[in-house]
Amino acid sequence: MGKVFVFDAAKCNGCRNCQLACKDEHVDNEWAPWAKPQPDTGQFWTRVEERVRGQVPKVRVSYTVRMCQHCGDAPCMAAAPEAVYRRDDGLVIVDPEKARGLRELVEACPYGAIYYNEGLDLPQKCTGCAHLVDAGELPHCVDVCPHGALRFGDEEDFAEEIAAATALVPERAEAARPRVYYLNAPKRFLAGVVVDLEADEVVVGAKVTAENLATGEVLAAEADEFGDFWFRQVGKAAWRVYVEAEGYLTRVLEASTAEEDRNMGPVALYKAE
Repeated sequence: MGKVFVFDAAKCNGCRNCQLACKDEHVDNEWAPWAKPQPDTGQFWTRVEERVRGQVPKVRVSYTVRMCQHCGDAPCMAAAPEAVYRRDDGLVIVDPEKARGLRELVEACPYGAIYYNEGLDLPQKCTGCAHLVDAGELPHCVDVCPHGALRFGDEEDFAEEIAAATALVPERAEAARPRVYYLNAPKRFLAGVVVDLEADEVVVGAKVTAENLATGEVLAAEADEFGDFWFRQVGKAAWRVYVEAEGYLTRVLEASTAEEDRNMGPVALYKAE
Protein backbone atom coordinates (compact mmCIF):
# COMPACT_ATOMS: atom_id res chain seq x y z
CA MET A 1 0.00 0.00 0.00
CA GLY A 2 2.99 2.29 0.35
CA LYS A 3 4.06 5.14 2.59
CA VAL A 4 2.07 8.23 3.56
CA PHE A 5 2.56 11.44 5.52
CA VAL A 6 0.02 12.57 8.15
CA PHE A 7 -0.03 16.15 9.43
CA ASP A 8 -2.09 17.14 12.50
CA ALA A 9 -2.67 20.90 12.59
CA ALA A 10 -3.83 20.71 16.22
CA LYS A 11 -0.34 19.60 17.28
CA CYS A 12 1.69 22.09 15.24
CA ASN A 13 2.99 25.20 17.02
CA GLY A 14 4.79 26.65 14.01
CA CYS A 15 8.32 25.97 15.26
CA ARG A 16 9.47 25.28 11.68
CA ASN A 17 11.82 22.49 12.73
CA CYS A 18 10.61 20.52 9.72
CA GLN A 19 11.40 23.37 7.36
CA LEU A 20 14.88 23.79 8.80
CA ALA A 21 15.51 20.04 8.80
CA CYS A 22 14.75 19.85 5.10
CA LYS A 23 17.35 22.52 4.44
CA ASP A 24 19.84 20.79 6.71
CA GLU A 25 19.35 17.49 4.90
CA HIS A 26 19.44 18.72 1.31
CA VAL A 27 21.41 21.95 0.98
CA ASP A 28 24.91 21.14 -0.33
CA ASN A 29 24.09 17.41 -0.20
CA GLU A 30 23.52 15.22 -3.22
CA TRP A 31 21.50 12.07 -2.57
CA ALA A 32 21.90 10.08 -5.79
CA PRO A 33 19.86 8.86 -7.51
CA TRP A 34 17.05 10.74 -5.78
CA ALA A 35 18.09 14.39 -5.67
CA LYS A 36 20.70 16.97 -6.50
CA PRO A 37 21.52 19.54 -3.79
CA GLN A 38 18.80 21.99 -2.82
CA PRO A 39 19.87 25.65 -3.09
CA ASP A 40 20.15 27.45 0.23
CA THR A 41 17.70 30.16 -0.84
CA GLY A 42 14.58 30.26 -2.99
CA GLN A 43 13.33 26.73 -2.35
CA PHE A 44 11.43 25.19 0.55
CA TRP A 45 10.65 21.56 -0.24
CA THR A 46 8.95 21.46 3.17
CA ARG A 47 7.58 24.72 4.50
CA VAL A 48 5.24 25.88 7.24
CA GLU A 49 2.50 28.24 6.11
CA GLU A 50 1.27 30.65 8.79
CA ARG A 51 -2.19 32.22 8.68
CA VAL A 52 -3.34 34.98 11.02
CA ARG A 53 -7.12 34.74 11.21
CA GLY A 54 -9.87 36.95 12.56
CA GLN A 55 -9.90 40.58 13.62
CA VAL A 56 -8.27 42.18 16.67
CA PRO A 57 -8.69 41.32 19.48
CA LYS A 58 -10.18 37.95 18.45
CA VAL A 59 -7.26 36.51 16.50
CA ARG A 60 -5.96 33.00 16.00
CA VAL A 61 -2.85 31.77 14.22
CA SER A 62 -2.87 28.45 12.38
CA TYR A 63 -0.07 26.51 10.73
CA THR A 64 -0.07 24.13 7.78
CA VAL A 65 2.81 22.08 6.43
CA ARG A 66 3.07 22.31 2.66
CA MET A 67 5.16 19.84 0.71
CA CYS A 68 4.97 17.50 -2.27
CA GLN A 69 1.77 15.51 -1.88
CA HIS A 70 3.28 12.37 -3.49
CA CYS A 71 0.03 11.98 -5.40
CA GLY A 72 -1.37 8.65 -6.46
CA ASP A 73 -2.20 10.25 -9.82
CA ALA A 74 0.56 12.83 -9.88
CA PRO A 75 0.07 15.63 -12.44
CA CYS A 76 3.84 15.99 -12.71
CA MET A 77 4.12 12.34 -13.79
CA ALA A 78 1.51 12.92 -16.45
CA ALA A 79 3.40 15.99 -17.67
CA ALA A 80 6.76 14.21 -17.98
CA PRO A 81 6.41 10.41 -17.62
CA GLU A 82 9.94 9.93 -18.85
CA ALA A 83 11.39 12.04 -16.03
CA VAL A 84 9.06 11.63 -13.04
CA TYR A 85 8.23 8.27 -11.48
CA ARG A 86 6.70 6.67 -8.42
CA ARG A 87 8.69 4.28 -6.29
CA ASP A 88 7.18 1.06 -5.01
CA ASP A 89 6.67 2.73 -1.63
CA GLY A 90 4.65 5.56 -3.21
CA LEU A 91 7.22 8.34 -3.07
CA VAL A 92 7.18 10.41 -6.26
CA ILE A 93 10.62 11.28 -7.60
CA VAL A 94 11.75 13.85 -10.15
CA ASP A 95 14.73 12.13 -11.76
CA PRO A 96 17.63 14.58 -11.38
CA GLU A 97 19.23 13.44 -14.63
CA LYS A 98 16.24 12.96 -16.93
CA ALA A 99 14.35 16.06 -15.81
CA ARG A 100 16.97 18.64 -16.79
CA GLY A 101 15.44 21.53 -18.67
CA LEU A 102 11.84 20.50 -17.97
CA ARG A 103 10.72 23.88 -16.63
CA GLU A 104 7.10 22.99 -17.39
CA LEU A 105 7.04 20.67 -14.38
CA VAL A 106 6.85 23.72 -12.10
CA GLU A 107 3.49 24.67 -13.62
CA ALA A 108 2.30 21.06 -13.74
CA CYS A 109 2.15 20.80 -9.94
CA PRO A 110 -1.17 22.18 -8.61
CA TYR A 111 0.30 22.46 -5.10
CA GLY A 112 3.24 24.71 -5.95
CA ALA A 113 5.62 22.07 -4.61
CA ILE A 114 8.05 21.95 -7.55
CA TYR A 115 10.78 24.58 -7.83
CA TYR A 116 13.21 25.34 -10.63
CA ASN A 117 16.92 25.36 -9.86
CA GLU A 118 18.33 27.83 -12.36
CA GLY A 119 21.90 26.88 -11.55
CA LEU A 120 21.36 23.20 -12.27
CA ASP A 121 18.66 23.80 -14.94
CA LEU A 122 16.54 21.31 -13.02
CA PRO A 123 13.08 21.09 -11.44
CA GLN A 124 13.30 19.93 -7.82
CA LYS A 125 11.00 18.97 -4.96
CA CYS A 126 10.64 16.91 -1.80
CA THR A 127 11.79 13.32 -2.22
CA GLY A 128 10.31 12.13 1.06
CA CYS A 129 13.99 11.74 2.07
CA ALA A 130 14.04 8.54 0.01
CA HIS A 131 17.69 7.97 0.93
CA LEU A 132 16.77 7.87 4.64
CA VAL A 133 13.67 5.75 4.08
CA ASP A 134 15.81 3.20 2.22
CA ALA A 135 18.08 3.08 5.28
CA GLY A 136 15.11 2.33 7.53
CA GLU A 137 14.95 5.85 8.94
CA LEU A 138 12.26 8.55 8.98
CA PRO A 139 12.32 11.58 6.69
CA HIS A 140 14.30 14.28 8.47
CA CYS A 141 11.31 16.63 8.71
CA VAL A 142 9.31 13.96 10.54
CA ASP A 143 12.18 12.93 12.78
CA VAL A 144 12.68 16.43 14.21
CA CYS A 145 9.02 17.30 14.86
CA PRO A 146 8.85 17.71 18.66
CA HIS A 147 5.09 17.31 18.96
CA GLY A 148 4.30 14.48 16.56
CA ALA A 149 2.44 16.87 14.28
CA LEU A 150 4.11 15.39 11.19
CA ARG A 151 4.27 11.60 10.89
CA PHE A 152 5.28 9.11 8.22
CA GLY A 153 4.81 5.40 7.77
CA ASP A 154 2.91 2.56 6.15
CA GLU A 155 -0.55 3.45 4.92
CA GLU A 156 -2.22 0.58 6.76
CA ASP A 157 -0.80 1.83 10.07
CA PHE A 158 -2.61 5.15 9.61
CA ALA A 159 -5.99 3.78 8.55
CA GLU A 160 -7.85 5.51 11.40
CA GLU A 161 -6.18 8.87 10.76
CA ILE A 162 -6.72 8.65 7.00
CA ALA A 163 -10.43 7.98 7.51
CA ALA A 164 -10.72 11.22 9.51
CA ALA A 165 -8.40 13.32 7.36
CA THR A 166 -8.94 15.91 4.67
CA ALA A 167 -6.79 16.88 1.71
CA LEU A 168 -4.71 20.04 1.51
CA VAL A 169 -6.87 21.19 -1.42
CA PRO A 170 -10.09 19.14 -1.24
CA GLU A 171 -11.31 20.06 -4.72
CA ARG A 172 -8.17 18.54 -6.25
CA ALA A 173 -8.12 15.37 -4.15
CA GLU A 174 -10.23 13.14 -6.38
CA ALA A 175 -8.14 13.80 -9.47
CA ALA A 176 -4.65 13.81 -7.93
CA ARG A 177 -5.18 11.40 -4.98
CA PRO A 178 -2.62 13.09 -2.68
CA ARG A 179 -0.89 10.91 -0.10
CA VAL A 180 -0.27 13.59 2.51
CA TYR A 181 -3.24 13.56 4.89
CA TYR A 182 -4.34 16.51 7.04
CA LEU A 183 -6.01 16.21 10.44
CA ASN A 184 -7.79 19.02 12.29
CA ALA A 185 -7.42 21.43 9.40
CA PRO A 186 -8.48 24.86 10.69
CA LYS A 187 -12.01 25.92 9.83
CA ARG A 188 -13.67 29.24 10.59
CA PHE A 189 -14.42 30.71 14.00
CA LEU A 190 -17.19 33.03 15.15
CA ALA A 191 -16.54 35.04 18.31
CA GLY A 192 -17.41 38.15 20.27
CA VAL A 193 -17.75 39.65 23.73
CA VAL A 194 -21.02 40.29 25.61
CA VAL A 195 -21.14 43.63 27.41
CA ASP A 196 -23.43 45.82 29.50
CA LEU A 197 -22.50 49.32 28.34
CA GLU A 198 -24.56 51.08 31.01
CA ALA A 199 -22.82 49.16 33.80
CA ASP A 200 -19.48 49.29 31.94
CA GLU A 201 -18.86 45.59 32.50
CA VAL A 202 -18.99 42.29 30.68
CA VAL A 203 -21.91 39.90 31.04
CA VAL A 204 -20.48 36.67 32.40
CA GLY A 205 -22.48 33.52 31.67
CA ALA A 206 -24.56 34.96 28.83
CA LYS A 207 -26.01 32.21 26.63
CA VAL A 208 -25.06 32.50 22.96
CA THR A 209 -26.70 30.39 20.26
CA ALA A 210 -25.66 30.37 16.60
CA GLU A 211 -28.02 29.02 13.95
CA ASN A 212 -26.67 28.06 10.53
CA LEU A 213 -29.14 29.69 8.15
CA ALA A 214 -28.48 27.16 5.39
CA THR A 215 -28.59 23.88 7.32
CA GLY A 216 -30.45 24.72 10.52
CA GLU A 217 -27.52 23.48 12.62
CA VAL A 218 -27.56 25.06 16.08
CA LEU A 219 -24.46 25.65 18.20
CA ALA A 220 -24.34 26.84 21.80
CA ALA A 221 -21.71 28.69 23.82
CA GLU A 222 -21.46 30.65 27.05
CA ALA A 223 -19.67 33.92 27.75
CA ASP A 224 -16.65 33.26 29.97
CA GLU A 225 -15.29 35.35 32.85
CA PHE A 226 -14.12 37.94 30.33
CA GLY A 227 -17.46 38.03 28.53
CA ASP A 228 -15.92 36.25 25.53
CA PHE A 229 -17.71 33.60 23.51
CA TRP A 230 -16.24 31.40 20.80
CA PHE A 231 -17.58 29.01 18.20
CA ARG A 232 -14.52 27.22 16.87
CA GLN A 233 -14.14 24.98 13.83
CA VAL A 234 -17.37 26.11 12.21
CA GLY A 235 -18.16 25.96 8.51
CA LYS A 236 -18.35 28.69 5.91
CA ALA A 237 -21.89 29.93 6.45
CA ALA A 238 -24.31 32.69 7.33
CA TRP A 239 -25.40 32.62 10.98
CA ARG A 240 -28.20 34.05 13.11
CA VAL A 241 -26.85 34.65 16.60
CA TYR A 242 -29.01 34.88 19.72
CA VAL A 243 -27.50 36.40 22.88
CA GLU A 244 -29.45 36.23 26.13
CA ALA A 245 -28.86 36.61 29.86
CA GLU A 246 -31.09 36.81 32.91
CA GLY A 247 -32.47 40.29 33.39
CA TYR A 248 -31.56 41.41 29.88
CA LEU A 249 -33.38 41.72 26.57
CA THR A 250 -32.37 39.09 24.03
CA ARG A 251 -30.26 40.33 21.12
CA VAL A 252 -30.56 38.77 17.66
CA LEU A 253 -27.79 39.47 15.16
CA GLU A 254 -26.52 38.06 11.91
CA ALA A 255 -22.93 37.27 11.01
CA SER A 256 -21.12 35.44 8.26
CA THR A 257 -18.08 33.18 8.20
CA ALA A 258 -18.42 32.56 4.47
CA GLU A 259 -15.38 34.62 3.53
CA GLU A 260 -13.33 34.77 6.72
CA ASP A 261 -13.27 34.15 10.46
CA ARG A 262 -15.58 36.59 12.18
CA ASN A 263 -15.12 38.67 15.31
CA MET A 264 -18.53 40.17 16.06
CA GLY A 265 -16.95 42.61 18.49
CA PRO A 266 -18.85 43.88 21.54
CA VAL A 267 -22.44 42.66 21.68
CA ALA A 268 -24.31 45.02 23.99
CA LEU A 269 -27.19 43.74 26.11
CA TYR A 270 -29.73 46.06 27.68
CA LYS A 271 -31.62 45.60 30.92
CA ALA A 272 -35.21 44.44 30.62
CA GLU A 273 -37.76 46.98 31.92
